[in-house]
Amino acid sequence: MVLLIAIVTLSFYLYKSFPDTEFWETPFFKLRTNYGSWFTYAWYVTSKVVPLTLLLIWFFTCKHWWHWIIIAPIGMYAFQLWSIIRGNTAVDEIELIYIIPMMMVLIPAVYLVRAKLFAKIRGKDLKAFEEDLGKPQNLWQQIKDLFQ
Repeated sequence: MVLLIAIVTLSFYLYKSFPDTEFWETPFFKLRTNYGSWFTYAWYVTSKVVPLTLLLIWFFTCKHWWHWIIIAPIGMYAFQLWSIIRGNTAVDEIELIYIIPMMMVLIPAVYLVRAKLFAKIRGKDLKAFEEDLGKPQNLWQQIKDLFQ
């Protein structure tokens, strides 16, 4: 695992091996990029792939209950990488809007897991805890309950 993390980290510098031209021509193929040069395109890709890979490794190897919140930056980097691969030159501008619906589901779910774990640790009965969650409360009571 350590070797994999080291290789991924060092692979960030792969972008330096790409040509600094808009057209990349070899005996086998000829490619053109929408970015200023292949060097720039490779820099954008590696600046998204490396953190995405490290976050995925962290997510799949983390044993803590809060590891699900790591999905938020994973989703952000994945959307940004997809935008780069599609050829969109306006990277890091609108991807945050795509993350908001995911965050609206993820944050309450992680908070509910946290609340259930802490209720169990404190020795409360989970059924009583769920009944408390199901009781109708006004907004001020809900906010007060969050900070008990």
